[in-house]
Amino acid sequence: MARLAEHPEIVAPDQTSDEDPEHLTRRPVRSRWIVVGVILFAVAAALALRAWDSSGPAPITKGEVDQSIKGAIDAERKARLAAPADATVAHQVIRPSLVYITTERAVAGGTSDTEVASGAGVIINADGTVLTALHVVSGATKITTRFADGTEAGSTIASRQPASDIAVLKVDRLPEVVVPAVLGGGARVGDPVFAVGHPLGLADSLSAGVVSALGRSVRADVGATLHDLIQFDAAVNPGSSGGPLLNRGGQVIGIVTGLANPSKQAFFVGIGFAVPIATAGGVAGSPSQ
Repeated sequence: MARLAEHPEIVAPDQTSDEDPEHLTRRPVRSRWIVVGVILFAVAAALALRAWDSSGPAPITKGEVDQSIKGAIDAERKARLAAPADATVAHQVIRPSLVYITTERAVAGGTSDTEVASGAGVIINADGTVLTALHVVSGATKITTRFADGTEAGSTIASRQPASDIAVLKVDRLPEVVVPAVLGGGARVGDPVFAVGHPLGLADSLSAGVVSALGRSVRADVGATLHDLIQFDAAVNPGSSGGPLLNRGGQVIGIVTGLANPSKQAFFVGIGFAVPIATAGGVAGSPSQ
């Protein structure tokens, strides 16, 4: 700061005069006051800056950062645990569209006895059109469809495609609210899938698995060979046939047609098959997915 008093613009030799002796004595006094004022201003500014620094937020410590990160991780974990499982979401989405199909067939041998069986199906259009497996309803003398709200309706086969084991049913009575399923597609090996149906008569059952393979060809019990099937490992049993195979969003990606049964046993042996919805939906006139 003292350098300011020596600046030539403040103390200039040509600004003094021999005719004004008082001027020579007053100038150093005024310069000293300027220096003092500048020093006082600087001190005041420094004190103010120090006071502002001390009143500001304290620096964030590593411990606080670690605690903040841990809190965010814990919150994300709790949110994930609170979220419903994929299987739960899929079941909630498909449940209003799932139907229970009961059939009656004449017993071979010329008797008047009838055989009662059951299977599953799914609503695919707003007019109540039901998609199911053909072998569930083929040869039936009576077909009854029960909707999710309990409404029961007589049904007839509107169209069929034996090469894919797919049938389309028309019902004579609709529930008050018709909820068609959302059709999906694009299954990949390893994708999680959910089979929903009525295995062994246990209504509205869900089993979970993954897509095991695509493009499979399997010889059906009726003698025909079904092609381009989705292979999956979710449990299926008699009564599951005709039900929807779902992706994690509850979209229908296939119609369950059967299970691998080399031992000819009437229960699950670990490998299920479904007709892709692009094929099955085409029988009912639905657009390809």
